[in-house]
Amino acid sequence: NVVPSSDELKLALRSLREENPTLGIAKTQALLLSANPSWTVSEKRVRKVLQSEGLTLAPSGGASAKKIWPSSKMNDKLDIGQFSKKIEVRYFDKAKGKGLIAKEDIGEREIIWKEDPFIIAPEWEIYDLQMSSQHCGQCTSRLAPDSSLVTPCASSTSATPCSFRYCNRLCLKRSRFTHPLLCPAQNPASVPLLVFARKNEWQAVHALAQCTSRILLDQQQGRDGDLQSDWEVVKGLAMLGMQERFVDTGREPDQVTWNKCYQLYFQAFREPKSVADQKKLARIMKKPLDPEIEKYLFEYDAFLHGLGRMSLNLETHGGLYTLHSYLNHSCTPNTSIRHIDRRTALSRITVIASSSILAGEELLITYVNPEASVNERRKGLLEWGFGECRCQRCVEEAKFVKPNDSVETLAMGVDGDLERELKAGLGLM
Repeated sequence: NVVPSSDELKLALRSLREENPTLGIAKTQALLLSANPSWTVSEKRVRKVLQSEGLTLAPSGGASAKKIWPSSKMNDKLDIGQFSKKIEVRYFDKAKGKGLIAKEDIGEREIIWKEDPFIIAPEWEIYDLQMSSQHCGQCTSRLAPDSSLVTPCASSTSATPCSFRYCNRLCLKRSRFTHPLLCPAQNPASVPLLVFARKNEWQAVHALAQCTSRILLDQQQGRDGDLQSDWEVVKGLAMLGMQERFVDTGREPDQVTWNKCYQLYFQAFREPKSVADQKKLARIMKKPLDPEIEKYLFEYDAFLHGLGRMSLNLETHGGLYTLHSYLNHSCTPNTSIRHIDRRTALSRITVIASSSILAGEELLITYVNPEASVNERRKGLLEWGFGECRCQRCVEEAKFVKPNDSVETLAMGVDGDLERELKAGLGLM
């Protein structure tokens, strides 16, 4: 009998997982030995390799499965007053986490605050317009064709082009917080990751790349104050790991795709494949990483948690906003999000009271289409680990719905209207 090397075993197990992604460890070992009858491999070794390569299955749902809620951490250093004097943060409990409370009465249609994104990973329609140099690479606004203010990426050359252009020098200056590590001219190792995200239309991957770039560049560019505050923002985001999302769904996670994405992510920011790409990355990453950041960003489990953070906190159109991420869900929301500054700052959000909010009441938005049926709304929330919605509206509507009723979502609800408004403002309709 032959004991395979680690590389041989990893390669064989990856191949088996691609063909049989839902098999348990014991069955995977049996299939491995069937395909390689001369090998001697224990189940313990198979488990260890699968775990190290991020190829294990998440625990299945069921009555015995422990309920896992999205975790939520308070950011004590966040100055709420810079956004609005009329609101404050409150921590409710483990299940609900933190939220925003009105300190005084807020009138219907009143603007509560405006906010620029912490990072922006726009809808793919907008991203494609950025890549074709039609929209600003920073604020995502449409570029005026004949404007003398439009500025190209300073690193772009004929040999190593970058298609990103900016509204003006201010947007170009702001792009230094994330763009250098995602620029094909400065860090070509990032290109495969972004291509993968675009091909799979996986917005959370793009957002995680943007967020990682911001944290790394804070440290590399010596912005210690920004690093501390930005790090607190990231750690304070509500989080439910990709593995945990599947506990109550009865579905199996796509470990193979996650592992592929992780490899591209690690190559983009830590270990590029080619020597030429390694040298280019080294020109940006000159300082050793803080051990906490290294662990928090680049271990496999941390990577999955990062994807979970992005998925939970991204605004509908792709921005990650510091205070917006504190807003909790209701099927009867009293707050809405609008992109009003379309010509000058498309990515900026305006938070508006959609109904009167009394002092002491919580500010609430909807995470799902409020025009959908109660079954569809609850299903959408359950898939993200929020549990079954028990708001008054859901409880009342559920009385008239049979458990096996089919679910139909209206084509245009509040989110649909907002999408239509946004596209109209961009000239896409």
